[in-house]
Amino acid sequence: MAGVVSHPLDNVLRHIERMCEGDPGFQFGLSGLTSFSPEQVLGLVSDASGFIPATGATDGAFRVEAERILDACGAAGDRLAEACRRGERMILATGHPVGLILLYSELAMELRRRGAEILRPLEGEPWNEDGEPRTIEYLDGVAMYTDGERPMHTHSGAPMARMLLEDHPDLVLADHGFAGTAIEQGVETIAVADVNDPALLVAKEQGRTETVIVMDDNVRPEAYWPCFQEIAARLP
Repeated sequence: MAGVVSHPLDNVLRHIERMCEGDPGFQFGLSGLTSFSPEQVLGLVSDASGFIPATGATDGAFRVEAERILDACGAAGDRLAEACRRGERMILATGHPVGLILLYSELAMELRRRGAEILRPLEGEPWNEDGEPRTIEYLDGVAMYTDGERPMHTHSGAPMARMLLEDHPDLVLADHGFAGTAIEQGVETIAVADVNDPALLVAKEQGRTETVIVMDDNVRPEAYWPCFQEIAARLP
């Protein structure tokens, strides 16, 4: 399988720098990330993606080896199979609903059929954020951050922090701040991380989480079908 183009290299490098500088929007609810240098973080991203940019390069396409994506999906599937067999309580949540919601919702339905309990904490309960209405709504058991009318893209860990005040799952499957905050609070988490959002990979390097699927998190929803197949094939 050929490498999958994900983001421009300059975009990946810029996001790495912002995370290392402590930009809150790139911490994903995690602490202790700024002790890593941009060079170290680029190395982590390269190891996970299988793509090593030329020394000093700042432009061109950053790629992810499809085999590495599927290997990580297989590891996620093995852990999710355990969750089904044990009847574990799970939260599924996405801060990037446009791309990932179909993958997550299909997995949520399969997990529920196979014995996992899918939780729905904070569903429909409104709060205000900087004077704006916010809620957590669910589609097929998958949590999304909304303005009360439509799902929103978010890096914030605050929604997951509110959810974990209401319920404490055995396992989380999530991305962005939903995943980062769960990791920060010691909840076992399977994370999806874009190559230009390295916080979750740094948390893995710190030994705080085990399975991180590194791929582009905002392509056409149907493009994640091979990921679904690889995960679902491991379920009991």
